[in-house]
Amino acid sequence: MTERFSAPYRGYDVLDKWDTPSFNDQTRRVLRGRMDPPPRRFFSDTEWRVLLALCARAMPQPERTDPVAMAPFIDADLHAGRGTGTRRADMPEPGAAWRRGLAALDAEAVARHGRGFADLDAAAANAILRAVDSGDLADPAAWDGLPAQRFLRETALKHIVSIYYSQPQGMSEIGYGGPASPRGYVRLGTDRIDPWEAPHGQWPDR
Repeated sequence: MTERFSAPYRGYDVLDKWDTPSFNDQTRRVLRGRMDPPPRRFFSDTEWRVLLALCARAMPQPERTDPVAMAPFIDADLHAGRGTGTRRADMPEPGAAWRRGLAALDAEAVARHGRGFADLDAAAANAILRAVDSGDLADPAAWDGLPAQRFLRETALKHIVSIYYSQPQGMSEIGYGGPASPRGYVRLGTDRIDPWEAPHGQWPDR
């Protein structure tokens, strides 16, 4: 559904800073935790399959032999009750929104193609997501009052993308220097970077 950043930092790896003054022990612990997907504890088997398919369409990774895991961290957030601390008045709490939204996406797929969302090819799944985003619902009752576009944009896609770019692979893809501890970032103006950040377009392929 989305196109990822075109990666002018190809060859840059934020983890090259692992043993440098850019990272301290706390930063390394945080990053290590992000590279170790937690077990599934919130979603059912069916919900999990739909979530995996949705993540694959939101952030396709055909070039990766070891794709960035997003679903396990979404599951962990919901299991722990972690969230932004705010929600719109017409939206249920995040766990309920995810369950209802994933079930509705599955129902949309069945209504349109006779099979579940996780069983669709990329083109068909993308078409359903675009239709839902535009308000073209094949099975409005399946959404049970959940604002479909709001779920897709503000609950699902924001969470998926935030997880992706919290991972070292995502950080490297956009040239992000990683957590600010302990060095911090000083040069915050437009087109200004600190010496330990990634210069645009100066990284060889690996």
